[in-house]
Amino acid sequence: MMKASGELVKKLKKQKRENDFLLFLDNQKIINDAISQGAKPLLALATDESLFPNINCEKYLTTSSVIQDLADVKTPRGVVVMLEYTQDVVLCPKKDFLVLDRLQDPGNVGSLIRSALASGMDCVFLLDGVKPTNAKLVRSSAGALFNIPVYSMSEQEFITFAKENNLTLAKTDMKGQSVFEFNPTSPLGIVIGNEGSGVSKEVADICQITLTIPMNKGIESLNAAVSGSVIMFEIASKRK
Repeated sequence: MMKASGELVKKLKKQKRENDFLLFLDNQKIINDAISQGAKPLLALATDESLFPNINCEKYLTTSSVIQDLADVKTPRGVVVMLEYTQDVVLCPKKDFLVLDRLQDPGNVGSLIRSALASGMDCVFLLDGVKPTNAKLVRSSAGALFNIPVYSMSEQEFITFAKENNLTLAKTDMKGQSVFEFNPTSPLGIVIGNEGSGVSKEVADICQITLTIPMNKGIESLNAAVSGSVIMFEIASKRK
């Protein structure tokens, strides 16, 4: 079994910082999910031969400190696999879908992707926000990232795509129609805006519907992951 050289470790750390299409995973289930959906395993590093997953790629022994640096978790399992992430070809949604406009918290984005899969959304659009390969996003999605199409693009690219495909979009705002009284007809894109500033004006201008979650006085808003999940499941319940 080969040992990882200092030069290789240095190269991997540089790639981790600079390459948005590389995943560094230490969770066997998530690794399997990623591979089953097309992610290509490039190499694996472990502190002991017994820890290597049963996958076809180059394998190197290394130290626990290197695993710690690459795995991005406080208590890594002694192994990390580097995979190449390939984004899905963008297709027009056939069912309800989720649009995340400039969200910055990878935990929120991962949780929303997980809820999108659980509630039956067709796909997720990430606009000018967290990259899908962000380690915290991958962990918080609990593998959902690899089981639902996720399209990362700019706001302008999405605006053009939405207009060309006549997408029906519903933004979320404090002033709007109660989601509990809303009856969707055509496939609907649920737009969740940035944690601090909400949906941008450019995206808001192409939304035909505004939805809100009625709340008791004294609460201005809900966490983006919570509000988006409530709306997705409410819309899904009306499709049954």
